[in-house]
Formats: sequence, structure tokens, C-alpha cells
Amino acid sequence: MKQKTVVVGMSGGVDSSVSALLLKQQGYHVIGLFMKNWEEKDALGVCTSAKDYEDVIQVCQQIDIPYYTVNFAQEYQDHVFSHFLAELKQGYTPNPDILCNREIKFKVFFQKALSLGADFLATGHYCQIGPGHTLVKGVDPNKDQSYFLYTVSSSILNQIIFPIGHLEKKEVRRLAQEHGLATSEKKDSTGICFIGKRDFKEFVGQYLAYHPGNFETLNGKVIGQHDGIAYYTIGQRKGLCIGGPGEAWFVVGKDSQRNVVFIEQGEDHPSLYRSDLIATDLSWVAGYPPTSLPFRCLAKVRYRQPDQECIIEAIDENKALVRFLQPQRAVTPRQSIVFYDGNTCLGGGMIAPNGK
Repeated sequence: MKQKTVVVGMSGGVDSSVSALLLKQQGYHVIGLFMKNWEEKDALGVCTSAKDYEDVIQVCQQIDIPYYTVNFAQEYQDHVFSHFLAELKQGYTPNPDILCNREIKFKVFFQKALSLGADFLATGHYCQIGPGHTLVKGVDPNKDQSYFLYTVSSSILNQIIFPIGHLEKKEVRRLAQEHGLATSEKKDSTGICFIGKRDFKEFVGQYLAYHPGNFETLNGKVIGQHDGIAYYTIGQRKGLCIGGPGEAWFVVGKDSQRNVVFIEQGEDHPSLYRSDLIATDLSWVAGYPPTSLPFRCLAKVRYRQPDQECIIEAIDENKALVRFLQPQRAVTPRQSIVFYDGNTCLGGGMIAPNGK
């Protein structure tokens, strides 16, 4: 039988390193492929992607596999970063990781892997593939990344491998240490990749001009001034710099036309909760939505949230009406709602502003 070829998306982190190691041990012909998406140096003049690529080279040499690099910085600018800025400009809170997976990792990067003769593309995501090329949560509940992959269809999943989806993070670390991999002690990257450890406000200010505006209550009372609507998100408490008597203030809404950020006092203020929402830009792993409506399932409206019971009541073209059995706090427009049947990810969509 011909040896199968797997291209592993190598990020320079421990997860992709162990993914490559495991596939090599399983008898695949493994190729490491590093993807550069961002052209910028840090405050010290060091290109962080160059350091990551050095780690990729070291790991690939350790496990004796060939390695290459590919530059998708222009594609990333065109299909991810420009969208990120456009969403911020409208006052939304975008999630570029989901768009990166859809437009870059599982589109142009996937095609590049096939052009190298790969039978499969493997990544270090904490996910699994179930019967019928379904997308299943990773075993480690603290690391599961299916929320970010709901736009990947089963037609692609038949050529995808998630080598560490059946492992907990501590086991991945242990394997890396056991085999002396160069990335075994490397910290996980967090936050938005192109911002890194920099201040969000400082970074965004390089690309978008934002103007101060009013903090107002829902009944129109001016409480103070904000620095620009892009710097605030629904449910936010920190960074408002508003004191005074009573409970803490929280962001409950925005009006980009008037350049207003709405705030109210109290962590459980009623305006922070919604019992239903409209999801747009729907994407289903199977390629089609549930066949019978109303459809009861589970959902997340943010990555770290426990699954919530909901009912998809109607689907009209590319929009769905979703009702929750319990009101949900800080539902944020243009973040994603992702649907589950148990541990199987069904798909998801973008949360629309109230009533749209």
C-alpha cells in the first residue's frame, strides 16, 4: 500500500509539533509547512514569525521531516484583516480567528498542501472527526476549538486530520517533553495573532481614526466620555473609568451612527440579557441545516461559554431565529453562535444586532 502523505500546518507551537510527531510515528510521510500571515516586527524590531519558523525548523529536524514555508500575508490582509477593521469601524466586536480558519487555513493553505502532493492536511487543533466526516469536540474541554471551526465543511474534513484532538493538553506537553521537542516548554499564544502582547487600543489606533463620544444610559443620560466605540464590547466593565455611587457600570449597547456607547449599572442589569437572536451568514458542517424545525440543540455565543439549550425556530434563506431556554448574558453582535448536538458541532452563524 502506498504511504500516505500528510502536510502538517506547523505554527512553531507545541500542539502542531506533537501533531507532526504522532503522524510520523503512525507511518505517514509527513511534511511540515509553516504559514506566515503577518508582516510586522515587534517593538524590539524582531519579526515574531521568524522566531516561530526557527522553532518549526528545529522540531522538523528533530523528528526528521522536510519543511517548507509559505507566505499568505497578502491573502490575510485581503480576506481577514480588512474585514476585521471594517467590523470595528461599524462598532462591532469581530472574531478574526474564525475568518482565518475559513479563508486561510482551510482554503488557501489547504490547497497549498494538496499542491505538495498531500493526501491530508493536519493541524494542531483540539478537535476530532467523527463518523461521516463530522466535526466533534476535542477531548479536553478546556482546549476544545470546534467553536472556531464551524465553517469547515464535511467535504473538506474527509482530508483533514486532527492528531491531538483525543488528548488533553497536559498529555501533549508530556509527549513533547518525553521526545525532547524544542517547543515542549513554549507558552501557548493567546489573543488576536496580529496584535500579540501589544495594547489593543494602541494597535487599532494605527489603522482607524476613532473619536471620543458619550457614554449614555439607555434613557439618554450622559455619564461620561469614551475613547472610541471600537474599544468597547457588550458586557465590558473594565476600562470604562467611571466611578461614583452605586454598582459598577457595564457596556450594554452601541450606536455607531451617533458614536454612543450605552452603559448601565449592575452586573445583572436586564439590558445585558437576551432570550433570542437572529443568526446570519449561516454555515453548516454537513452542508445543509436541520431538516425539521423547530430544532432543539445546544449552542455557544462565546468560546469559553458552557453549552446552552436553545431552539432553532425558523430558517429563512441565510438567517435563523434562535430562542434560548434561559436568557443569555452579553450576547455580542458579529460574534459567532455555534450549534451542537451533544459533542458534534453542527455549524453556526454570526449574531445580528437586535431585531435584524
